[in-house]
Amino acid sequence: MNTNTDVVEENQLFGHPKGLFYLFFAELWERFSFYGMRALLTLYMVNVIFEALAERDYAAAAVYSSYGSLVYASTVVGGKISDTILGMRRSILLGGLLMALGHFVLAIENNTAFYLALALIVVGNGFFKPNISTFVGSLYKDGDPRKDSGFVIFYMGINIGAFVSPLLCGWLGREYGWHYGFGLAGIGMLAGLLFFWSGIRKNVFGDRGMAPSEAVLAKQLIGVPQRIMVPVLAFLFVPLIALLLSSYQPLSAEGGFFDDQNIVNIIFKLIGITVLGYLGYIIFKATADERKKLIMAVLITLFMTIFWGFHELSGSVITLFADRNVNLEWIDAAQSNAINPVFIILLSIPVSLLFTWLSKHNLNPRTPYKFGLGLAFAGISFYVLALSGGSADENGMVPFSYLLIMYFLLSVGELFMSPVGLSKITDLSPKRIVAFMMGVWFLSSAFAFQIVGFIGKQLAIESDNADVSGFETLDVYTGGFELIAQYALGAGIVVLIAAPLMKRLMGNVH
Repeated sequence: MNTNTDVVEENQLFGHPKGLFYLFFAELWERFSFYGMRALLTLYMVNVIFEALAERDYAAAAVYSSYGSLVYASTVVGGKISDTILGMRRSILLGGLLMALGHFVLAIENNTAFYLALALIVVGNGFFKPNISTFVGSLYKDGDPRKDSGFVIFYMGINIGAFVSPLLCGWLGREYGWHYGFGLAGIGMLAGLLFFWSGIRKNVFGDRGMAPSEAVLAKQLIGVPQRIMVPVLAFLFVPLIALLLSSYQPLSAEGGFFDDQNIVNIIFKLIGITVLGYLGYIIFKATADERKKLIMAVLITLFMTIFWGFHELSGSVITLFADRNVNLEWIDAAQSNAINPVFIILLSIPVSLLFTWLSKHNLNPRTPYKFGLGLAFAGISFYVLALSGGSADENGMVPFSYLLIMYFLLSVGELFMSPVGLSKITDLSPKRIVAFMMGVWFLSSAFAFQIVGFIGKQLAIESDNADVSGFETLDVYTGGFELIAQYALGAGIVVLIAAPLMKRLMGNVH
């Protein structure tokens, strides 16, 4: 007699569980919505929301980093709620609906609607993001050698959505208005939900992703079952988060902001301290073998924070650099956000095959070495942008080729780190807290956005000054890129030196 678990194992497609490909398309469309909006967001804030401000770059950097931090910090809460109450399936559906609504609200031409939309996406992403990645890991048995390549395939789906959406949403935004681009992002999110629901209907997931028990769902809080109370509370938190995001608004049209140590930053720091304290408690209570693996999980999360802190400049500083100082060919600045994912698409299968071939010949580098190399590639990529100033024309515009080379190198580094890290978090985490640990993994991006915000403010241009030349902005950007390169390359060297010690912490996890 076949169990539901057996059904999942027997339904194979291209050598992987069939459910992987339903999750592939669900995530593809979710990332279509997310990255389509992200491609427009900084340019929209600089040119519309904060258009009248001298410090509009600074304001956009502040809101962008606050939004990005909360988007990923929310995954810790969403992962915990999934583990203890809703299960992965219900969490993904709830999160997807909230995110779709957020994108559609963003299509409303109103500043209040702008912050409410960002808040809906923050809450929705908290439920969606950690659970769909955890779902992929649940399709494979422990030690299955296909898991790394399965995550690389899944990662390719993410990047197909991230490639197509800036091109389409950017084109709509340029030709017909910003809000048409945001509306298309909402349609993409609904498409992702339809793919996921189709997989549930066809039972390709077996018994994966269910709630811990029906009793937990039915448990009442102030007379309301938890299955209803959780969505209600999620919606109630939206206005509060919108208020926090809008606290970065200028005090006047002449400029002047609240101190950076405002309620958003304080809350974020408290979240970080709480999570670290809880991780310390988990590590203390774990067995000796679990403890070593959890310490390694925390370390690779730290390394990923450094990488994402530089990588996520793509949606802010690098987009503005492309807009102001790059001779773009065929595309505009918003659409330049498609360059990184197209390289990921082109390189994902070759890198996946390379890892598989190296594994068969016992040559596949352990995870710490891959992370060290990934950070080194990131450092070299920013050196390319730093050197671009030497090829600037009389207007301070640099050749498009520098941006292409930079994104190629950054993409190689990303493939050495992000999909591998996703896989290893599921391997290194005890099953009872795997969704929570996936949330902690995504918390690395939350801290990374604090780095993004800091860098964005340091490289902000006072854009009401008509005398600011292309060479002045170029000097600001290339000087910043050189410092970023030095920090990223230095971090990579440190990781490579420490790799032998980290291998021992990982034990039998490759």
